[in-house]
Amino acid sequence: MNMQRLIAASLIGSILQIAMVVAGHWLPAVRGAFMFGGLGLSLVAGAIYVLGGQTSLRSAAAGGTIAGAVSAFAGIAVSCLLGDVAPSLLLLGTSGSAVTGLIGALIARPFAKRII
Repeated sequence: MNMQRLIAASLIGSILQIAMVVAGHWLPAVRGAFMFGGLGLSLVAGAIYVLGGQTSLRSAAAGGTIAGAVSAFAGIAVSCLLGDVAPSLLLLGTSGSAVTGLIGALIARPFAKRII
């Protein structure tokens, strides 16, 4: 697994997730889309990991899963601190976003340079 790409994908995903929850704190329409927006941003974080360069299937799966989970955890934690979601959502939201990060990595993998 490429740690530099993992950190970059996780950081970009986290920034996007936090931007969404901060906007949602003041805009109810955004808050109503937290679930789908958060899952979508985790999918993007997983894709970013893979599109950073060559990766094996195993590395793509692991990196996408971790990037999706880390970014979602950051966003949900901020949302909890703002009082917009219950802390119990940390486990469920992070788990679901780990899966969408994996999916994002697997979808993006054919478009990136690969190692067999």
